[in-house]
Amino acid sequence: MLDVKLLQDLLVVFGLGVTMVFVFHRLNMPSVLGFLITGVLCGPFGFKLVEELHAIEALAEIGLVVLLFEAGIEFSIKTFMRLKRFLLIAGTLQIVLTIAATAGIAYYFGQDLRASIFLGMLVSLSSTALVIRVLEYRGDLDATHGRAAMSILIFQDLCIVPMVLVVPYLAGQGGSVTDILLLTGKALLFVVVAGMIARYLIPYLLSHVARIKRREAFVLSIIFLCLGTAFATSHFGLSMALGAFIAGLVISDSKYSHQALSEVLPIREILNCLVFVSIGMLFDVRVLLANPSAVIMLLVAIMVVKTITGFVATAATGYSWRISLLTGVVLAQASEFSFVLSKLGYASGILDERTNQLFLAAAILSMFATPSAISVGHFIQGKLKGVIPDGWGQGLSKDKDQEAAAKAVAKASNHVIVVGFGVAGQSIVQALTAQKLPFVVVEFDPIVVKEQLKRGLPIMYGDASRLEVLQHAGLARARSVVLTMSDSTIALAACDLVARQNPSAYLAVRARYLRQVRPLKSLGANRVIPEEAAGAIELTKEVLNNYALPQADVDVALAALREDLIERASR
Repeated sequence: MLDVKLLQDLLVVFGLGVTMVFVFHRLNMPSVLGFLITGVLCGPFGFKLVEELHAIEALAEIGLVVLLFEAGIEFSIKTFMRLKRFLLIAGTLQIVLTIAATAGIAYYFGQDLRASIFLGMLVSLSSTALVIRVLEYRGDLDATHGRAAMSILIFQDLCIVPMVLVVPYLAGQGGSVTDILLLTGKALLFVVVAGMIARYLIPYLLSHVARIKRREAFVLSIIFLCLGTAFATSHFGLSMALGAFIAGLVISDSKYSHQALSEVLPIREILNCLVFVSIGMLFDVRVLLANPSAVIMLLVAIMVVKTITGFVATAATGYSWRISLLTGVVLAQASEFSFVLSKLGYASGILDERTNQLFLAAAILSMFATPSAISVGHFIQGKLKGVIPDGWGQGLSKDKDQEAAAKAVAKASNHVIVVGFGVAGQSIVQALTAQKLPFVVVEFDPIVVKEQLKRGLPIMYGDASRLEVLQHAGLARARSVVLTMSDSTIALAACDLVARQNPSAYLAVRARYLRQVRPLKSLGANRVIPEEAAGAIELTKEVLNNYALPQADVDVALAALREDLIERASR
């Protein structure tokens, strides 16, 4: 009975998956690695605990669609538009440089030109699913290098379409370059048209569903939109995951985004397990045992080439060497789409069986190695911070706007140094401007800096964890410093520098979690505002006010809550 066998397989996968998550949690490592190990153990090349492989793979494909849908909701169209220049320039450079470098290496080692180019295509793609999970685990999804990596990943997903179309051409099965460009143009046109239709249709549909106030109707509508868009894009030569991402992107700027995200998350966690389990099942340990040196060399080549090309592509758009290095390391693995593409290449005769198996082994190992590689990248950039000048590679050319801002910064006195120009930083600057109070903004995103320089804002590019940057912002003359960025590593370093260099300056710091309050205060912060606490207080206030309680009682309850949160933060 198929149903019983599938149920048995799911029990094995989830049971072993829970065990692996527990083990990797103890080892302080991401759970996705546990899921990959689960796939290796229960797959056809392991202990063969799973019989219905095709059913698991089908569920995994749905899981990948849901994962990209959720990523689209969290990314938002506004973020996409703000990063469009970086996405196109850095994305193109990363793809082209990786294909060229890989093809050159493969050709040198005896592969023919067709196979060399195809291997370059396989290596150029990175794992969106893995990167999202690892960045979430590290709390770096909102960091500058996290946003940069996500932008390049989106461009890579867009490039899957022309890569699939190129396969028959490389295999010598007909098709001209003009045909490929025409089909690619049609596919991209569909993305634009579908996006425009969805932007108006989806909010209209969700508004009518929300009016009946039935949760099950809302959940089913969200899943229908996710799978429906994925199904539609698949008929136009696009990947289903890309279609789901577009649907999520459209919902992200609607008033239903938070509810949609909360409904998708539980489903995502279940299917996400199957995505990485199915990838783990592809790993054939016999290939590694038979060709250990070849697999290791290929693994090192993939990760080194992708780190370098990611670094160059990011640095070329104006980001610092630190952000470029971390972005390159984050992208230094193969993609789940590489496995799909390799199947097409193998079936078309572009790759022989040995080359295909060696690539699969090295590609899966690169996914295993990614969390460790990111940790090594953070360690290296930490060591190099004191060696490489902070301004090296920042890519900001001197112009009149920058010179005017530099003069304003140099004259600033008794001012506020606002580190970070996100939502919090912009709000503070708006309030200071309204009150005509002096301020200087320090921002680590060169694209944001260039935009604000044109508007005459006293802003400077730099890493606030570097003493030279804070000194240039007038730290010795500053009245107060506000750290608003989401990068906790920079916040800790900047907090320490401010407290030691200008102890009289009032230091306020934004933190994401309560657990960050104690270390920040121990370094000299006068006030730490954790988002967890602020959200809890505001929600409690709204609930109590809804009962029309006396204001005095509400104030007492909120004061008790604040004391409890402060006590928890100090533990």
